[in-house]
Amino acid sequence: MSPHFTPDSAALVLIDHQVGTIQLVKNIMPDTAVRNAVLLGQAALAYGMPIVLTSSQEDHIQGPLHPAIQQAMPEAYANRVKRSGIVNAWTDPNFVKAIEATGRRQLIMAAVTTDICLVFPAISAVEAGYEVQAVMDASGTDTEIGEDMSRRRMERSGVWLTSTNTMVAELVQDWSTPQGGPLVKAMTAISPMLPVEWAKP
Repeated sequence: MSPHFTPDSAALVLIDHQVGTIQLVKNIMPDTAVRNAVLLGQAALAYGMPIVLTSSQEDHIQGPLHPAIQQAMPEAYANRVKRSGIVNAWTDPNFVKAIEATGRRQLIMAAVTTDICLVFPAISAVEAGYEVQAVMDASGTDTEIGEDMSRRRMERSGVWLTSTNTMVAELVQDWSTPQGGPLVKAMTAISPMLPVEWAKP
């Protein structure tokens, strides 16, 4: 398994960043998870990387995907996989079909919550032969023990754990590039949920 992900080899997968589920995040600030998911989306868009979004039971307490996700990734949002309540997104045929359609074998994943929505599909993807980096500060859950156990389980199963800034830097490689300049500004912006070209240091 290669630890090196590139814009040409990876796809971004964001799972269940919904207005209801995001309220369950307690181990970090909920807005931080959304902020970082948006930043990952900005990086993916800057490089033309495939983005797969999925949600679960939008008409229930989980609610719709967060408005910042919708605004930052409108095309991916329009094509999102709406699950009926399946816990492990990887067991939803429509989700797997969307992943396969990207043509990528490296997946950058984040989800809310870590101990339900991220741990299962991340491990299942590795079992299916994909390389996975789980972005922990674009994810989160309601207890420290749930977060810790999920991280340990993913690592034992071959999932690489990372942070948003590390992941973005790995994709960029050179801040002086046309993509790198705006993204480094977005990383330090007061409001990184704005489009990249609006972000100011």
